[in-house]
Amino acid sequence: MSNRLSRRTLLRGLGAAVALPWLEAMGPTASWAATVDAKPGVRTAPNRLAFLYVPNGVNIDNWTPEKEGSDYTLTKCLEPLAAYRNDFNVLTGLTADKARSHGDGGGDHARALAAFLTGAQPRKTDGTDIRTGISVDQIAAAGIGDQTRLPSLEIGIEPGNMAGNCDSGYSCVYSSTMSWRSATTPVPKETKPELVFERLFKTDPAAERDQARKRRISVLDTVLEDAKDLQRKLGGHDLQKLDEYFTSVRDVELRIQRAATLPEIKAPDYPVQTGIENEREERIRLMCDLMALAFQTDATRVCTFVLANEGSNFPHKQVGVNEGHHELSHHGNDEAKKEKIRRIDRFHTSQLAYLLGRLKSVKEGDGTLLDNMLLAYGSGNSDGNRHSHNNLPIILAGRGGNTVKTGRHIRYPDETPLNNLWMAMLERSDVRTAPFGDATGALTGLDA
Repeated sequence: MSNRLSRRTLLRGLGAAVALPWLEAMGPTASWAATVDAKPGVRTAPNRLAFLYVPNGVNIDNWTPEKEGSDYTLTKCLEPLAAYRNDFNVLTGLTADKARSHGDGGGDHARALAAFLTGAQPRKTDGTDIRTGISVDQIAAAGIGDQTRLPSLEIGIEPGNMAGNCDSGYSCVYSSTMSWRSATTPVPKETKPELVFERLFKTDPAAERDQARKRRISVLDTVLEDAKDLQRKLGGHDLQKLDEYFTSVRDVELRIQRAATLPEIKAPDYPVQTGIENEREERIRLMCDLMALAFQTDATRVCTFVLANEGSNFPHKQVGVNEGHHELSHHGNDEAKKEKIRRIDRFHTSQLAYLLGRLKSVKEGDGTLLDNMLLAYGSGNSDGNRHSHNNLPIILAGRGGNTVKTGRHIRYPDETPLNNLWMAMLERSDVRTAPFGDATGALTGLDA
């Protein structure tokens, strides 16, 4: 069709460039990537990859289902995900071996986050000479990042120091950074929603951006003329989809404006930090919405999201927990403390449920955005009380373009490398690579 819209169509205005979601006028979703096989029953749209991290382990007794297969019962920690149980798998038995000390002594929190996506051993140094390994998201970005405007997107809630010692002699960068471009190059995460928004809807030059910001001009207002021209070319379904998309963008803008008036969330050292508990959930959900917009517009196909730095000691008063998270994770089998950890775990899985709902609401072809992605959620610690790194709490959501059978609890042999899961996710995203970190091969048992 000569009048078919390009997938890379942008609406431009006062320094703004607004990407569009998939529209019927762009042709089949299979046209998004030349490597996609459009035959029935297999992937017909590009896969997106997302990696979400929560710190300090979980109440493992209330996390792991007893039964395997599709008829397992959701545990107390997983109950907030009930509406989406057919959209994810619970994986047990996976291990982050390189989060263990291997002769380096204390520092399990720093190692847990640094080794989570790398499968490589971080080492203690003087706080400046850091070294671990390349992370799976950056391997993906190197393989498919040239197909999108942003090779990858790194976001988080708590900022972190990129120097100094934070955990038993480990550099602070290990406790706050999940993404590594190389063994010695950490990729800092962005914790300000307004700056993430600007990366997605790039405003330039700076003078026009600042002028629009001061006048509180919506990015949609700046591209109004382009939008009107586009709407005249679209059919009814596309017009409805475009209206829903613009509504989502404007909603995120307004919430970012409100969030800018709130106190900045600062990463606590181990002392408990108070005063911004209620705003924390809103910031998490803002970041979830921004991630969804990034994938919806194909601005990127790779994203990492650190919900809290390792060792984070934030209280969670919104669920009745006044003590710090890290403090409670060393519960000593005290049942009252373990119950509070369970509440924190449920808070985190509630945020995951929000994100899954947001991704599932976006239609793409005959499926949804959630169908066309793989989202891994978990921690590099399992039982925070013992600083154990085997049997990690891992959820894999999304169908990977009909390449993953969901709705199951899958138990793997203990000590199965977590990196094997990352290898399987890369394979389903057309990224071919030799085993990296401590991977021994792609994880089996996921196929649809």
